[in-house]
Amino acid sequence: MPRVAVWFSLGFFLFFLLHFPAFGQSKLKEQRAAYRDKYKDMAIEQMKLYGVPASITLAQGMLESRNGLSALAAKGNNHFGIKCHKSWKGKKMYQDDDAKGECFRVYKSAVHSFEDHSLFLRGARRYAFLFDLESTDYKGWARGLKKAGYATDPKYADHLIKIIEEEGLAVYDTGVKIEIASPTVGTQRELAKEPEYEIKMGEEHKIYERNRVQYIIVQQHDTYMSLTRAMEMMPWELAKYNELSERILPPPGTELYIQPKRRKAEVNHAVHVVEPGETIYSIAQKYAIKSKYIYKRNRMKKGEEPEVGQLLYLRKKAPKS
Repeated sequence: MPRVAVWFSLGFFLFFLLHFPAFGQSKLKEQRAAYRDKYKDMAIEQMKLYGVPASITLAQGMLESRNGLSALAAKGNNHFGIKCHKSWKGKKMYQDDDAKGECFRVYKSAVHSFEDHSLFLRGARRYAFLFDLESTDYKGWARGLKKAGYATDPKYADHLIKIIEEEGLAVYDTGVKIEIASPTVGTQRELAKEPEYEIKMGEEHKIYERNRVQYIIVQQHDTYMSLTRAMEMMPWELAKYNELSERILPPPGTELYIQPKRRKAEVNHAVHVVEPGETIYSIAQKYAIKSKYIYKRNRMKKGEEPEVGQLLYLRKKAPKS
């Protein structure tokens, strides 16, 4: 090979090594900018409705969907990698993740994916503490998501913070009026340990109220008949209001309603993400709603139990897709 050709080839190789990383960074910057411009208004709207910082939603979307270019996002409008559950009636996609051939939700549009992501964070107990943070504290949110186990990557929070700062996403968190009533709307507090409203004293029992339904807490010395007498109830009422198959009192510390439960939960508890050990019945008791309406709203058969991590709708009917 002529010497000139050798030097030309070597020079081109060195130029490629020096400039290819910069080219890759420039391409990434373009992809992020395109994603930001396309979805920033959607992220701000989600922040207004549910309180999840727009910067966090955008950064997670960029990271999880490869700036909208992943197969899940491009073909299924799934920007956050949300998986299927038994109650999911919409279209599905299958691809390898933690295991081979896992099922992922397919949405009609990206807005359905963004809302599902917001509702998931709102409805899960493990993320409840995040909504006590300032909505502009993106670093606290990023670290909190990692701490709560949103991702297994030990540098997940660092990745989110880097994206937010490099792309200037924090600007979308400022000046947003969040419309939800409190920082714990939709989250799962330990309701059994912290009754929501103490309204009066019975002869031996405090009476509390949740979802405009009165309830008491079973004491050590109580019996089924002694409680019905103390509350001036018919014997059948206590069993019916608490969906008990027999007139047998549950263990001390159990909450028992002394009025009929309702068809839907309070506005502050629109959704619930199922935790280990929970059943439809325990969730119905937690929110003072009748089990049959949870089945109906979530398109489930009577007697069917939800999966851990499943999103249950407590006020409106679950979408088909």
